[in-house]
Amino acid sequence: MAAYKPVVVQACPKLGERITQDTLYWRGYKTPVQIKEFGAVNRIDFSPVQPYNYAVTASSRIHIYGRYSQEPIKTFSRFRDAAYCATYRDDGRLLVAGSEDSIIRLFDISGKAPLRQFEGHTKPVHLVGFLSDKYRIFSGSDDYSSKLWDIPSATEIISYSEHTDYVRCGCASKVNADVFMTGSYDHTVKLFDARTKSSVMTIEHGHPVESVLLFPSGGLLVSAGGRYVKVWDVLKGGQLLVSLKNHHKTVTCLCLNSSGQRLLSGSLDRHVKIYSTTSYKVVHSFNYATSILSLALSPEDETIVVGMTNGVLNVKHRKPEEKNEKSQKKRQPAYRTYVKGRTYMPKQEDFCVSKPVKRVLRKYDKLLRSFQSSKALDAVLEPPIMLHTPEVTVAVMQELHRRGTLRSALAGRDEKQVNLLLTFVARRVIEPRFTPVLVTVADMITDIYQPVVGQSEIVDKQFLKLQEAIGKEIDYQEELLEVLGMMDTLFATFTKKRDICLEGNKSNGLTEIIETDMNY
Repeated sequence: MAAYKPVVVQACPKLGERITQDTLYWRGYKTPVQIKEFGAVNRIDFSPVQPYNYAVTASSRIHIYGRYSQEPIKTFSRFRDAAYCATYRDDGRLLVAGSEDSIIRLFDISGKAPLRQFEGHTKPVHLVGFLSDKYRIFSGSDDYSSKLWDIPSATEIISYSEHTDYVRCGCASKVNADVFMTGSYDHTVKLFDARTKSSVMTIEHGHPVESVLLFPSGGLLVSAGGRYVKVWDVLKGGQLLVSLKNHHKTVTCLCLNSSGQRLLSGSLDRHVKIYSTTSYKVVHSFNYATSILSLALSPEDETIVVGMTNGVLNVKHRKPEEKNEKSQKKRQPAYRTYVKGRTYMPKQEDFCVSKPVKRVLRKYDKLLRSFQSSKALDAVLEPPIMLHTPEVTVAVMQELHRRGTLRSALAGRDEKQVNLLLTFVARRVIEPRFTPVLVTVADMITDIYQPVVGQSEIVDKQFLKLQEAIGKEIDYQEELLEVLGMMDTLFATFTKKRDICLEGNKSNGLTEIIETDMNY
C-alpha cells in the first residue's frame, strides 16, 4: 500500500509589510501595563519636570502616577462631582482642574487641599490651563464662556462669551504669554489675546471641536473634530494647510512628540495614528481594546499613556537601548562545526545507513488518511484557520472534490455549521485564487440545502449574502469586459494608424529613389 501523501496547499505570494524607521521606532515599546480607574479617563497630563510624573483625571479624582508605578503616589479627591482637565504648570509645582460643579481648583503638588478656588462659571468647566507667564489661568465652560483668572488674587480678569455652544478644549501659546485658544461644539476655534476684549481670530473647523493643539513655534494650529484632523497656519490668518481623514470615528485627542516632528491622534475607533509633520502621512498606528478619550506622551518620548472610555489606563514604556559592549556569553561553535561532513561523498567500501524522516501530519491530513471526510472538513472550518489561512480550507475542499466525497462531507449539517460554511464561501468566493473551487462548493451547498430554505432565518440571510456577493462580482466582471473592449478598440485604431504611416513613409522613399535614378 502506497504511503499517504499530505494535502498540497497552494502558496500565494503575500505583500510584505513595509518596514520603515518609524515602524522600528514605535514598535520599540514594551508590552503595555493596564491600570483600572474609577471612570472614563478624560485627561492625562505629564509633568514638564523630572521625574515626569503624570496626572490622570477620571471620575471625581485626580491620581498622580510615577513613571513606572502602577499605583497612584498621590490623590486629589476634594471634588463633589466629576473632575475635568487636570493640567500641570510649566514648573510642575501647581495643578489646576475644572469640575462638574463649575468651580476651578488650584492644587499644590506637595499638598492635598486646594490653594485657590475660582468661581464664576455657571455650568461644568471642561477646560482649564495655565498661560505661559505662570500667573494666569484660562478656562472654558458649558455656559459658552471663556474666562481669564489671576492666580495671586483669585479674581476674574476678563470674560469672553463669543462661542454659541459648549467650550470643551483649548491651549495656550508658549511664545506669547497673552495668547490662548479655545475650541467649541459650535464648530469653531477662537484665538484670544488677553490685551483685547474680543477674539482676534475665528477658525471654522466644520465639526464639533474635541481637541486643539498649538505647535511650539506658535505658527501652526491643529484642530480635531468629527473624523477630521486639520492643520491651520495662524500667521496667515487661519489658512487651512491640510485636512486629514484617517480615522473612522470621532477624533478625541491630540499630542505632539518631544521633537515636534510627529503628531499623534486618538479616536473612538480604538486607534492612535502617528503622522509625520512634514508630509502629514500616517507613519504608524496603534490599536487598542476600546474607544480612546485621552492621550499623552512623556517629555522624552519614553512613555505613552492612553485613557479609554471603560476606565482603563494603558501605559507603554520604551525598551531600554541595547548596550554596544560585548556581553560575556559562552562562545558558540563555529559555523564549520555544523556543516562538517555535509559534502562528504561515500566511497565504494563504505556502508551507508539511511535515517528515516518522521513525517508529522496535521489534523486534517490524519482524518483524510482515515477517510473521515466530514470531520476533515470540520477541522479546517475552525475560525483561526478560516480567517488566517483560508488557502488550507480551500485545499481540503479541493482534495475532497477530487476524491468524490465533497457532497457527502457537506451534507447532514446543522444550522450553525451551514451558517459557518456559507459565511466562508460568501466572503472568499470573489477571490480569484479560490473562485474555481468555491463556486463548485456553493453549487453543491445550494443543491443539498435547497429543500430547507425558509426554515432558518440565519441560513436564509447567508444565502442572500452569497447571492449579493456573486451578483456584485458579475457586475464588476461585465464592467471590466466593457473596459477591455474599449481598450482593444483603441489599441486596434492606434495600430492601424501606425501601419498607414509606415506605408506612406515607404512609398515616399520609393518615389524619391525613382526620381533620383531618372535625373541620372
